[in-house]
Amino acid sequence: MEVRVEHDSMGEVEVDAARYWGAQTERSRRNFPIGAGIETMPREIIHAFGVLKKAAARVNYRLLPERMSEEKCAAIHAAADEVIRGRLPDEFPLVVWQTGSGTQTNMNVNEVIARRGSEMADVPGLLHPNDDVNMSQSSNDTFPTALHIAAALAVEDGLLPPARALIETLRALEERYADAVKSGRTHLQDAVPITFAQEVSGWRASLERDCEQLRAALPGLYELALGGTAVGTGLNAPEGFGAAAAEEIALLTGKPFVTAPNKFHALTSLDELVFAHGAMKALAADMMKLANDVRWLASGPRCGLGELTIPANEPGSSIMPGKVNPTQCEQVTMVAAQVMGNDAAVGFAASQGNFELNVFLPVCAYNFLQSARLLGESIASFDLRCMSGVTANRERMRENLHRSLMLVTALNPYIGYENAARVAKKAYEDGVSLREACVALGYLSAERFDEVFHPEQMV
Repeated sequence: MEVRVEHDSMGEVEVDAARYWGAQTERSRRNFPIGAGIETMPREIIHAFGVLKKAAARVNYRLLPERMSEEKCAAIHAAADEVIRGRLPDEFPLVVWQTGSGTQTNMNVNEVIARRGSEMADVPGLLHPNDDVNMSQSSNDTFPTALHIAAALAVEDGLLPPARALIETLRALEERYADAVKSGRTHLQDAVPITFAQEVSGWRASLERDCEQLRAALPGLYELALGGTAVGTGLNAPEGFGAAAAEEIALLTGKPFVTAPNKFHALTSLDELVFAHGAMKALAADMMKLANDVRWLASGPRCGLGELTIPANEPGSSIMPGKVNPTQCEQVTMVAAQVMGNDAAVGFAASQGNFELNVFLPVCAYNFLQSARLLGESIASFDLRCMSGVTANRERMRENLHRSLMLVTALNPYIGYENAARVAKKAYEDGVSLREACVALGYLSAERFDEVFHPEQMV
């Protein structure tokens, strides 16, 4: 491997000559061989860093033209655009398990943009990683800013669209099966009737509420720490830098980002992330419930409930021919379990703000963005490969409905609760219908029973 010698404030370091990163990135790469190549800094964070470096250069050019020349600004723009577009994926090798402030990832981005920008401008050494690319910034305000940008984009663009699409799929199911009456179930036991549309409406309303809660979390994520620099005072940043940078980021992303009103809070607190991840956990919990309901209702096909038929996507067994399993339901429940675990990690990470800085930022970013990415992809797959192809087995629904002993509830107004309970008990013990049990006990005549007993009207 051909190397070149880079230097930083600690001395010289040999770096792979084919790479754009410099000494600080190389030191981190060597000092933190923890999850290397697997648990690297999320690509969403690198993308967000590209956005904020481009925005910062624009503002510095306006506010500090004596330091940020037009040539330097253009070079940072060009290199940052490559970072934003994901054209330099191999230049960001650093792992999540590094310094808790994310300083080394900030410097990784600074070094790559500085070297690549200088190369694109054909002026060796034009850009300095700290003096130019990191001008008016600190790792302590850039990493929280990148985290908020990445989180907001992940929720708004990555998670909400598939959730809304699934809601529309459920709405279509409601319309298709508005007249399909089936047995309700509580405590995994038979309950009074409902329509399948009513059951689906509960799923849909849960997801709609989850989306409302996710949207409610976005304003907090739109607030950016940039401009606070090292401890929130804004040292070495020109007046108005934070607000102007947030405006530029808003223009670049099309999202309403604003500068955080209190930078001391923005650097040390992650409560906005906790709140937003809590909304993701709520969505995960409802997806767990929905997926479990579907696989229970589709259980069988002959020895289970069998009220739903789900798409047969792949063979379900290596030994049992013809078996079909609810695999899309299973991936949803596994993803939901992961999101719930991530929520614990995000909450603990957020509690680790010490004095003027939170030092659990990378792990918080890793878990939050994994949750958003997994949940969005899981919901999209579940919608496409399961719920869009679900059909109701009306005959099985009707059969199960009329076998349910809880239909006896319809008799309460005519024979009373205790007598109705005796009817249900006799029907169960004797293996007869509710009609036969009620007549045998002398509570109603057969004719009167037929007059008052209409399961389909109980919904």
